[in-house]
Amino acid sequence: MPIVTVQLARRDPSTPPEQKAELIAGVTAVLVQTLGKRPGDVVVLIEELDPDDWGQGGETATELRRRRAAAE
Repeated sequence: MPIVTVQLARRDPSTPPEQKAELIAGVTAVLVQTLGKRPGDVVVLIEELDPDDWGQGGETATELRRRRAAAE
């Protein structure tokens, strides 16, 4: 049974439930097509990461977003 975890950066507004459902269906379809898995055996987990919990280039995403917004 494949278990796939998709990590998304939390945004404001957050990802709508309809898009999450579409993402789950799409990931499932890829595993059915490429690995021959049965749809009922595929588990897809979506984790939304708080911008304070990840970073890039040595800065938190919160700070990066703050700087980008100030530059606009």
